[in-house]
This record gives sequence, structure tokens and C-alpha cells, in this order.
Amino acid sequence: MTSRECKSIRTFVLRGSRITRAQRQALDKLLPVYGLNGLNPADPQPDRVDIPAVFGRYAQTVLEIGFGDGEALVQLAREHPDKNHIGIEVHRPGVGHLLLQLKKHQLENVRVWLGDVVDSLGSVYPDQSFDRINLFFPDPWPKKKHHKRRLLQAGFVDQMISKLKPGGVFHFATDWEDYAVEALRKLEQHPALVNQAGPGNYMSPPADRPETKFERRGKRLGHGVWDIVMIRSGQVFP
Repeated sequence: MTSRECKSIRTFVLRGSRITRAQRQALDKLLPVYGLNGLNPADPQPDRVDIPAVFGRYAQTVLEIGFGDGEALVQLAREHPDKNHIGIEVHRPGVGHLLLQLKKHQLENVRVWLGDVVDSLGSVYPDQSFDRINLFFPDPWPKKKHHKRRLLQAGFVDQMISKLKPGGVFHFATDWEDYAVEALRKLEQHPALVNQAGPGNYMSPPADRPETKFERRGKRLGHGVWDIVMIRSGQVFP
């Protein structure tokens, strides 16, 4: 599947989650402070994000795709103040919740993109922008007829890995075994990725990966957890 084909298939559903008054106010008042895209009319959407300029420093930069309510992102940002953290999320209540947490903890090392990662990743971030990309417990689209909506399609994987620096890490976690099997196969087939756990192997859940709300829900339902950690080699790929 090409990146253009990937863009034509929605990998998310904008569910009717209720947004609280506080979250709505956070989007209005705090997104212009922490946001990278311009919901504020005075801050137009940039053609390219200049990460050192945004954070006012050169530092290792971590991207989290689909951060949900942002709890894991906040924990990582608090534990690693020496790193820059960027989160992408399409659901407004989750973004509002994260913004409130950023203000509460006075975190200056986090920035937020409200929108679809498939639409924004290739056009907004220069290649080799990130030292690490995290994708924790994305929508598994469990029905077989919906597997084409899973985010880790070949075209998107190419696009995403192009944003990693050589030696950078891609960390994927899911509580759906068939998604883990599919993801491991696709990622190990990629010419620029090396499985840190060895061919065909999953990682034990790393101690430094925060437990997410979706992970806790999966465990309550009796699901297992599968972590895949891939390293980008210096190999050039199409």
C-alpha cells in the first residue's frame, strides 16, 4: 500500500466522546501555547516544523503517535526533562486533557499536534527529525474486514521510518496478538529496521514504558501485551 493509498483510508473514528468545559477551554487558551499547528488563526499551520526553534534547544526528540489522554506522554516528559517530546492526537478531549496536565506540571518540553498523523507526518516534519517514535496501543481494528484501517500499513511505515534518525528507535505496543504478529512481520521486512530483541522476537514490556489506559483496559479483559522495539539502521530505502 502506498502512502497515498494509506491517506485515503481512515485509521481512526472520531467517536462521540464528551469534551468537558475545562478541556474545551484548554484547547482555546493552551493550544496556541503548546500547539504546533494553527487552530489559532494568528498562528497559521507551518509548512515544516523547526524542532530546535520550537523548543529553543537542540536535544533528543521523541514523537508519540496517538497519545490518547496523554498520561504516558506526561510521565515520560517528567522523567526525561532533557528530551523534547511531541505528541500527535486526533481526538480533541484527549488533547484538552493533555494540555491541562502540561499546565499543571509546568512542562516546557512538550508540544502537541492536533490532527491525523497520516495527513501530517510526511508534510510537516523533515526526514530524520526524531530519535524515537512511540506507538502505544493504537486502535487494533479487530474485525478482519477492517484490518486495512490499521495504522501500520506499508506506506505509512516507510513514511514514519524516514522521520527517524539512523540509530533511532521505533517502539510499538499492542494488546491484540494478531496485530502484534502482523506488525512484527511488516516491521522485520523493512530494509532499514533491525529487531532489538532478535529476529522473530518480542521485547518484554520495558520498565521505562508507562502503562497506558488502553493497556490497563486490555489487561482487565484478559489480553496479553506485546512490545516490539526496532532500531533504524543507516541503510537508505526508497
